[in-house]
Amino acid sequence: MINESVPLREGAGESGNFLVKPNPMIRRILPYLRPYRLPFIVALSQVFLISAFELLKPWPLKLIIDSVLGDKPMPWGMSGSVSPESFLVLACIGLVLIYLFLGGLTLANNFTTIRIGQRMVNDLRRDLYSHLQRLSLAFHSRRQVGDLLYRVTADTYAIQSLTMNGLFPIVTAALLLIGMFTVMIRIDWLLTLMALAVCPALLLSITIMGGRISSAAMEARQQESEVYSVVQRAMSAMRIIQAFTKEEEEHRKFMHASQESLGASLRLYTLQTFYSGVINVVMAIGTAFVVWFGARKVMSGEITVGEIIVFTTYLASLYAPINTISQTWGIIQGAKVGVQRAFEILEVERDLPDGWKELPPSGARGEIRYEGVSFHYVNEQPVLKDIDLHVQPGQKVAIVGPTGVGKSTLVSLLPRFYDPLTGRVSLDGTDVREFKLKALRRQIGMVLQPPLRLDPKASPEVRHRRGRTGSHPLRRRAPADHHRAGHPAQRRDPDPG
Repeated sequence: MINESVPLREGAGESGNFLVKPNPMIRRILPYLRPYRLPFIVALSQVFLISAFELLKPWPLKLIIDSVLGDKPMPWGMSGSVSPESFLVLACIGLVLIYLFLGGLTLANNFTTIRIGQRMVNDLRRDLYSHLQRLSLAFHSRRQVGDLLYRVTADTYAIQSLTMNGLFPIVTAALLLIGMFTVMIRIDWLLTLMALAVCPALLLSITIMGGRISSAAMEARQQESEVYSVVQRAMSAMRIIQAFTKEEEEHRKFMHASQESLGASLRLYTLQTFYSGVINVVMAIGTAFVVWFGARKVMSGEITVGEIIVFTTYLASLYAPINTISQTWGIIQGAKVGVQRAFEILEVERDLPDGWKELPPSGARGEIRYEGVSFHYVNEQPVLKDIDLHVQPGQKVAIVGPTGVGKSTLVSLLPRFYDPLTGRVSLDGTDVREFKLKALRRQIGMVLQPPLRLDPKASPEVRHRRGRTGSHPLRRRAPADHHRAGHPAQRRDPDPG
């Protein structure tokens, strides 16, 4: 049977484990990133350049304050050859060029990372959708369609948030931290150490709040997928709802699911906002203390006004990367949940292994035999028990009985929508489990019990057809399908019985 109880990966619910050491999730994501390693390297190079220009931003202002407004000599031996007015113009031009190149690099980096992320999303959707098509009806009968729909369309976006929107901001912030720490320690090591004194409080906040945000994100996604499920069930059963005048009852179910989803989203948003507020307060305390101490050192002449300007600018920028890392960590917690939900489906093993035999080119003769077949959907509740049936080629058989006795289930074993728990089903003397699924199902004509609505934009012709039948209009195929309705291989869509 299908193993749907996929355990959460190591460190999935523990703050910090995701980035500290490789875990199964990272190993699952890397294959989706590997095809785009070249643009990924380009994006990393752009991050290094962006970090360099970020470090240059306060220096033109420092030079203007110290060398134009103050009495400090101009750098690079320019004091005798360049007037203060010309140096002021050069510093202003340099400031504009820094921001110009920084803006261009940021634009290019955003385009590169978003493009990589979207391709990874598309690849994950491809694998997830293909895997869902290969899973048996036993799996789909136990799953809500709305939940699967949400996993394919919404949860797959999380791989982009987890990699591109999570990795690159953290790398950029880390590079800025290293560069700013190097420059600040050269200006005044004591002020630098005081500025970093708030880091333990920041890390403690991340540790405490990270797990709560992850749990809230999981609840929010589950509740939102429940809304999808309620809408899908109602839309697919609208005829029954209207026939039995159940509109108000279904409306109450929808509103309850919607309110639960919005409430879970509000709780997640409140946690994230509170988390940001705590981080900002801690950083404000550190900034105020450093500015007070630095201003006293300027007043005593230990450092220049330009140096304290650079230092306070870097201080704000130093806390900004820390804030970026903390905010990105909250995004990662939510995205990690979505990726887990997508990979949970990919890790569900097929319970209908494909066979290895092809049917002859002339097709099956049509001899069908059920030998000691038993089957159940739920343990201790048998649907079929020790069924024996033999149908000769060309023989017409009608299977009749009350609803829920197993008529559709019996016929569904022939095309292997399910496999019997005991016994065997054979076609022309060969166990159907030995045939390739596609080859077997091509030999079976089916008229589905629920109506199948085709895409009106595609073509007025039948699209779900065998490759050998040609594109004949539906009205031309109807008499032939009606004539085959009594064939033993003919089935209706499985019902729970």
